[in-house]
Amino acid sequence: MRNAALVLGIIGGCLALIVGFFTFGYTEFIREYGEVEGLATALDREGLVRTASFVSPLLAIAGAAMSKARALWGGILMLISAGLMAYTFGIGPFTLFPVGFVGLAGLLAIAAGKPDEPKAHF
Repeated sequence: MRNAALVLGIIGGCLALIVGFFTFGYTEFIREYGEVEGLATALDREGLVRTASFVSPLLAIAGAAMSKARALWGGILMLISAGLMAYTFGIGPFTLFPVGFVGLAGLLAIAAGKPDEPKAHF
């Protein structure tokens, strides 16, 4: 389960990184050029979007990397990342897989209560 959490978390974190690049770039475009009629409008929660664009992929990849040695901590970080992405960006065609992969990886990491290694978190 820890290997699955590691792989799904890293894949989901990389996908979240792509979403983060685009959303941060969108807010930077609005900041630089202003609203463009019919193309780009300002966001209500620009600060939250910019923060989540950076923090969510970071938490997902860090949680996945931790899931082998400290599955509980890694799982919690990945669930926080998935929740932050779902809250900030919503569930749509571009966020469905990052949120799903990272959320499932977090659940798998937490469910790995009796690992192959001697360090259990239960």
